[in-house]
Amino acid sequence: MNNAPHVFGIRHLSPGGAWHLCNFLDQIQPDIILIEGLSDADDLIEHITSRRTKPPIAILAYTEVLPVRTLVYPLARYSPEYQALCWAKSRDIAVRFIDLPSDIFLAFSQIEYDLETKPTGKSFYEKFALQAGEPDYETYWERNFEHNLGKGVYQSAALQLGAGLREIKDQQDYDSAQNLVREAYMRRQIKKVMDEGYHPGKIVIVVGAYHAPVMGLDHHVLKDDEFEKLPQINSRLTLMPYSYFKLSSQSGYGAGNHAPLYFELVWNCIRAQDPTKIALEYLSRIVRNLRESGTSRSTAEVIEAVRLANTLAALKNGLGPTLCDLQDAAVSLIGQGQRTIVAEAMAHVEVGTAIGELPHGISQTSIQDDFTRELKCLKLDKYRTTIKQTIDLDLRENRRVKSEAAAFLDLNRSFFLHQLIVLGISFAKKIATRQTSATWAEAWTLQWTPESEIALVEAVLMGETIELATAYCFKSRLDESKSIDEAALIIRQVCESGMVELLNQALQTLQRLASQSTEFILIARAANELGMLVRYGDVQRFDPKPLKPLIDQLFTEGTLLLLNASNCDNDGAKDMINAMSELNKISLEYDQLIDEALWINKLHKLSDADHLNPLLSGYACAILLERNLINNDDLAREVSRRLSPGIDADIGAGWFEGLSKRNRYALLARLSLWQQLAEYVSALDDEQFSRALVFLRRAFSDFNPREKRNIAENLGEIWGVSVDGVSELMGQSLTQEEKETLDQLNDFDFDDL
Repeated sequence: MNNAPHVFGIRHLSPGGAWHLCNFLDQIQPDIILIEGLSDADDLIEHITSRRTKPPIAILAYTEVLPVRTLVYPLARYSPEYQALCWAKSRDIAVRFIDLPSDIFLAFSQIEYDLETKPTGKSFYEKFALQAGEPDYETYWERNFEHNLGKGVYQSAALQLGAGLREIKDQQDYDSAQNLVREAYMRRQIKKVMDEGYHPGKIVIVVGAYHAPVMGLDHHVLKDDEFEKLPQINSRLTLMPYSYFKLSSQSGYGAGNHAPLYFELVWNCIRAQDPTKIALEYLSRIVRNLRESGTSRSTAEVIEAVRLANTLAALKNGLGPTLCDLQDAAVSLIGQGQRTIVAEAMAHVEVGTAIGELPHGISQTSIQDDFTRELKCLKLDKYRTTIKQTIDLDLRENRRVKSEAAAFLDLNRSFFLHQLIVLGISFAKKIATRQTSATWAEAWTLQWTPESEIALVEAVLMGETIELATAYCFKSRLDESKSIDEAALIIRQVCESGMVELLNQALQTLQRLASQSTEFILIARAANELGMLVRYGDVQRFDPKPLKPLIDQLFTEGTLLLLNASNCDNDGAKDMINAMSELNKISLEYDQLIDEALWINKLHKLSDADHLNPLLSGYACAILLERNLINNDDLAREVSRRLSPGIDADIGAGWFEGLSKRNRYALLARLSLWQQLAEYVSALDDEQFSRALVFLRRAFSDFNPREKRNIAENLGEIWGVSVDGVSELMGQSLTQEEKETLDQLNDFDFDDL
């Protein structure tokens, strides 16, 4: 019997490694298996190997303080570590993780973050693959390790690879230093097991190929005093469902692979000891997926693609085609040379949509348990999949049911989904409804991802339940709030989340900031947020009365600031226009609450002003025109004054641009306006015309084709051209000279003016 433990080097997600390892374990029949993995995660092994657990899953470690640092150790069905764990459980053999515990690992990651040691350029793995003539390390590994089922080949090749990698890797970087500590600690754990009385020949050590050559105890073993000096940070561990989509992009510790569903296919074919079926099965799935989407492909094309893939593999002296070879064959024959034809099908076949499952209550934090309960209570548990689904909510009371919970099911769903948004849990996303004017209608897309699970676990630091964590988040944001619009947004989110008990604190924060704010745009934005809340008050079951005095206060402050804020450049005017629109909307909806006369007075002053931004003056005029507060004669005089040869072209055209941003049908119906515009343009000299044309083109750029045709008809009437004549002229193709002129205008830089 061997006097040294058996070391088996693997890649963390290697189906060939999993198959060879299981065969090796059958041969050795060890008394204990030691696996590279967080050593404080041993208590999770029984849950990982539970019959009710469905990979992919992951061990998640996270810090107990903000900012949260996380560490993910993913396991697929074909992971060598997972298969070793299952092998041990089925035979009641001892098994342990031997890598650094999570509190030290996370402390190292914090140091790495602080040192900003993120690698740049190609990794040494990628460089190694390029030297071997492969496009990436994954292809190199697959060609040299996954297809050879010969006894002992995988183990010896992995050991040689690890030694070769260690020779070329820069041993001076932070990652290498961390690896030295990890390896010394793993040897410490191996020695500990041997000291417990396990015979070395009955110990199997499963580690990454890079670490395999140095697992012997002739290398340095971490001592007690050295271990005590290692940095630590308080951490917790849990298990979480994982997904193939996340595995396809995972990097770093417990690295993933780009095509997890494909490697599951490889695993299944290897288990059947027929790796020659990999190519046929992969390419058949591509064709099947294309057929389902309406693209027909023949069996003959599959056969030819298999032949091509095998030929490509032979050129590289491979035992079988790699994924890279199969992709080239699929593009060449099934995609007929166009990757776009087969790209989506390849993504489905290579990545897949699988998401793991854990039995209820296994290794869950309190907030995860609460989340699961809420999903079940709100009948949303069926949406906890990686497939994006849409749900429409009707927030009104359902009077056809008996219980209050059923009557307000959709409203409570809305509260819950809004709480998740506040916590940054990306399970739900609100979208525009088909009934945009209905305050009671909401539409959401729901999709579960591993990132959602991580964010959910991280939220436990703010509270034991979703509601408590949301309340903590709101209180923290209110304490840190610096602007009035931010406080107003929090108030809206508080109400949307159904947490009206926080409303008084939020309102106090808003009042404090309102007394300090002098920014028109922020005040208008805040007033608009509160206005929307009052409109939604009934359906969201909260009393909007406390909001109304604040709306009046904000509206008055904003109105008084309007003229000063209008002394700005055109870049600032863009945000000002939105803010003016928001305040005007408040004045129309809450005319009994606010001082509407004050708003009208300020609009008239801005409309008449020559020293303020002309775009905003034109926009103020448009608002007054929309409210029927300017008659045709007054409008004609104002247009004549603004669009006169004595006024700079960019100022006159800028005013007209502001005027054209509202109620275009009212403008189109006023022939006198277009008469004044036509006279203005005809009176400009060449230089003025060029400058004015740039701004007028911008003013008309948002008009739709029908509106532009109405303008042309108005001008046609002024110039004595019939409607039919205008239509005929507009239908004519542009000359080459006209096209070149338009191109010059389209390329014009407005900043030059």
